Amino acid sequence: MNQFMVSKTRIAPTPSGFLHLGNIFSFSLTAGLANELGASILLRIDDLDTTRVRTAYLEDIFETLHFMGIPWDEGPLNTVDFNENWTQLKRLSVYEENLKIIEESDLVFACNCSRKVLNETNTFIYPGTCIKKNLPLDAPGVCWRWKHKLSEEIKMNDLATGETLHMRPALQHHFVVRKRDGIPSYQLASVLDDSLFNVNMIVRGADLCESTLIQLQIAQKLQLKTFDKTVFFHHPLISDENGQKLSKSAGSTSISYLRKEGLKSETIFELISAELHLKTKVKNWYDLYQQWKKENSPLFFPNNSKKSN
Repeated sequence: MNQFMVSKTRIAPTPSGFLHLGNIFSFSLTAGLANELGASILLRIDDLDTTRVRTAYLEDIFETLHFMGIPWDEGPLNTVDFNENWTQLKRLSVYEENLKIIEESDLVFACNCSRKVLNETNTFIYPGTCIKKNLPLDAPGVCWRWKHKLSEEIKMNDLATGETLHMRPALQHHFVVRKRDGIPSYQLASVLDDSLFNVNMIVRGADLCESTLIQLQIAQKLQLKTFDKTVFFHHPLISDENGQKLSKSAGSTSISYLRKEGLKSETIFELISAELHLKTKVKNWYDLYQQWKKENSPLFFPNNSKKSN
């Protein structure tokens, strides 16, 4: 696992819902890996989608991180500091500069397909309806979609298994780069932020592996050399009783709800260890990382299992 040199990682919650057990598991793995590899931790809050951001959710991020003892070394100290110095809205010029490069490099096409039209295709894959329409990129009400070939392979640095090759994800064919309102998509803003802050290790859920491949392609085309060398670790998810990943409207699995029920942080970590079916209950993020890694090394660190046990 030490074959890669990493110096900074990040936790990147979005204030569009209350943090839940799955978030704390992910943050614990991030903190544990950072501690083990000597990397610092950036708190980067993704608030670009202002239609979904709520003040209560933003406040919940800081309250939950402090309550659960999740550490970070760089980033906002509280909501006031965040709004004054760290909001993504202060980086709009960076996003717009790169959108201009994308436009001039002929990497996107304009799309005016409505959600209704896309739903009528009965497929999760965008069929490329607008590629040959040659709609102006500055036309009102259009989004920008990426041009790429599905046959191309993408190289990814995997913390657990080393350098790997992946096919571009079919379900994300012609992904959105700029939304109809002119705001950059999550995929573009995320990779630009990680590059800007010199993040070179990203820990995220397995459901975001496709996002990783998309962002690596964006970084390659924009020549973001730092991101090209980034190391990734995709961890399993905590599921609900129906086998679905926890959502931001997770109700009884949100830390806010559990705190109101009188649970202490130690008890919540015990709940997480139970959800992960760990053999030993844990009471803090450090023990959660150590115990999870100990029990899962053969699966997620196959080349290092002997060193980790």
